[in-house]
Amino acid sequence: MEFDPRIGAAQALAPGILRIVAPNPGPMTFRGTNSYVIGQDSVAVVDPGPDNADHLAALLDAIDGRPLGAILVTHCHLDHTGLAPRLAALTGAPIWAEGPHRSARSLEEGEANALDAAADRSLPIARRLADGEVFHLGGERFEAVATPGHVANHMGFALPDRGILLSGDHVMGWATTLVAPPDGSMADYMASLDKLLGRAETLYLPGHGGPVSQPHPLMRGLRAHRRMRERAIIERLAQGDETIPAIVAAIYRQTDPRLLGAAALNVLAHLEFLAERGLAAPHGAAGLDARWQLTPREP
Repeated sequence: MEFDPRIGAAQALAPGILRIVAPNPGPMTFRGTNSYVIGQDSVAVVDPGPDNADHLAALLDAIDGRPLGAILVTHCHLDHTGLAPRLAALTGAPIWAEGPHRSARSLEEGEANALDAAADRSLPIARRLADGEVFHLGGERFEAVATPGHVANHMGFALPDRGILLSGDHVMGWATTLVAPPDGSMADYMASLDKLLGRAETLYLPGHGGPVSQPHPLMRGLRAHRRMRERAIIERLAQGDETIPAIVAAIYRQTDPRLLGAAALNVLAHLEFLAERGLAAPHGAAGLDARWQLTPREP
C-alpha cells in the first residue's frame, strides 16, 4: 500500500483531524505510529506514540496551545503509549483507555511471552472506558468500541457523527494484524471483525499506515485471509507437520525473514483457535514449542 508521509509533520485528514507520524519505522510499525489530534477550539489526542522528543515537539505544535481534554490510547503497546505520561505531565490531560495491558490467557508453565517487552504495564490510566461508552472531547462525540484480538484491551474510537473509526492496530490497510498469544486471541480478533462489519463507519484511521476508505470490503478480505490460513494449517497438520516451525516453513515461504517470528505467533493463535473448537490439540501445554495434531473425528 502506498503511504509516504512526512514524518513529524501534521497532516489534515479532515476538518479538525490532524495526523502526525512518529519517527519509529520498522517491519512491525510500517512508516511509524500514527498519532491523531482531534478537535477545533479544544482537542483530544489518540495514541500519542513512542517516547521520542521530536515526536513530542511535533504533537505540541499540532495542539498549538489549545486545551487538551484527554489522551486516548487504543491499547498499551509502547509504540502507542510511550509518550503519554510526558504529554500528560506537560498538558495536565488525563489518560483514558479500556484498561491496563492484559493478556487474553495466562501463560502456560514454562512459556515465555515473546512480546512482553512491547507492553506498557505502567501506564497511569485515569479513566477506564467501557464498550459503547459515549463521551465528548474537542467538540466531537466519541464512542468507545472494544475490539480485542491484537491484545485483550484493544479499543477503537468512533466519531459516529462523521462515519469515522480510529481503528488502532485492529484494522490497517498496509498489513494484517499480529495476533500473538498469550496477549492476543484469534477467536477475539475474528469476533471483533464481525462486530465492526456490523457498524456503519466508512473511513478508518489506523494506528499505522494510511486511511482505509473502504473498510468493509477490506475486513471481509481480512476475514477470508484468516480462514484461508486456518485451512492451510489444517492441511499441514493432516500432512504430518506437528510443530509451528514446520508449519511456518511450509506456508510462509515468501515472507520477509524479519517477520517469521510474528508468523509463528500468528500460527500459534490459529492453532489455539482450532483447539478452542475441538479441531486440534497440543501434546501437553500449548505454546510455540508444543507439538500439535488434528483431533480425531467421531466415526
